[in-house]
Amino acid sequence: MTSTPPSIQIGAYSFGDTQRNPDGSLRSGAEAIRNLLDAIVVADQVGLDYFGVGEHHTLEMPASSPGAMIAAAAAATSRIILGSSVSVISTDDPVRVFQQFATADAVSGGRVEITAGRGSSTESFPLFGYDLANYDQLYAEKLDLLLSINANERVTWSGSVRPALTDAVVVPRPVAGSLPIWLGTGGSAPSSARAGRLGMPVAYGIIGGMPARFAPLAELYRRSAAQAGHTENIKVSVAALGLVAPTTAEAKERWYPGWSAMFQSLGRVRGWAAPTRQQFDALAEAPGAYYVGGPDDIAERIVDLHAHLGHMRHFLQMDIGGLPQAHLLDSITLLATEVKPRVDRLLARK
Repeated sequence: MTSTPPSIQIGAYSFGDTQRNPDGSLRSGAEAIRNLLDAIVVADQVGLDYFGVGEHHTLEMPASSPGAMIAAAAAATSRIILGSSVSVISTDDPVRVFQQFATADAVSGGRVEITAGRGSSTESFPLFGYDLANYDQLYAEKLDLLLSINANERVTWSGSVRPALTDAVVVPRPVAGSLPIWLGTGGSAPSSARAGRLGMPVAYGIIGGMPARFAPLAELYRRSAAQAGHTENIKVSVAALGLVAPTTAEAKERWYPGWSAMFQSLGRVRGWAAPTRQQFDALAEAPGAYYVGGPDDIAERIVDLHAHLGHMRHFLQMDIGGLPQAHLLDSITLLATEVKPRVDRLLARK
């Protein structure tokens, strides 16, 4: 009797990416949103497994409403799994988040997920009137409410961060009765342990350092789940930065200008030094954090990370710094038609 070989879902995620004019000025956020929807439709057509929309509130990354974007994509696609990557539930209302995604799930026929995060970028806190001093309390209580709503049609709940609910009916209900809800984290040990204790799948956002360093966190997550008695729904996924092109050299030349522009912009805000090409090359090559390369290179690196983390989904943010839309669509197509089959073949040999 032969065992089923492991497999990895391959996908993409985006915060929206505003294009730039030749003089470097930003084009419209409306164009960025239309480009994002077009990218999701193409991802569905070429066979990607997953597309996530993350929440940001900046001129450069204007996808501020993942629920609305996912609902639009649900109506325009037929098979791809759609989710948030992430929804910042600390500064949103869990009832409305659930309702928006359950509505999109109904439109999609049951293909929608939520990834609940605290927000590594904190622009939503002043925007919605929340105090960063309550960062963890907001997340813990609102996550508890979101999970309660997901599990029960009628909800009784009380806490300190929003009004209590008493036998409240929250509709619509998802197609399968509940939504897959992931815990999103940038690599916090307490968050890994929390996901395990709650029996939630965990999504790691890896944007720096060596991805293999997340192996102890994945081990902590699985150990915490086992200690809490959870055996089902224990899954790990990885969100990373990168781009696929026909060759590794081409991928680097396509991605570097946007990467440099993005980190120069962030540096001006956060007081960082301007990034260098040497730093980029170190991060873009194994064992660095960025998955920038040709199909063979990217497939081999995903499978190598799987040996460390045992993750079941690997998805890339590719559209940063005004990446030309044609390069994004090319990368999405190569991920689905070239990288994914290579990953499957490499895993089958294990």
